[in-house]
Amino acid sequence: MQNILKKYETGSIIITSNLTFTKWKEALNNDEALTTAILDRLIHHSYLINVMGESYRLKQKREAGLLNLSAK
Repeated sequence: MQNILKKYETGSIIITSNLTFTKWKEALNNDEALTTAILDRLIHHSYLINVMGESYRLKQKREAGLLNLSAK
């Protein structure tokens, strides 16, 4: 978090997550104040890009025969 505070409004940061914003509260120990503060700072002056589709890593593993998603 300190790195983000140092870069806030002074430089660029790229952050990726496989969680939607609605799941962040749960990931942050259900702390609504902390989640709101973090997302407020991350989203301010941001460009959000939602990437949809299959994971390249999972696709490569499946094509190599290393992953069987049907066996859940």
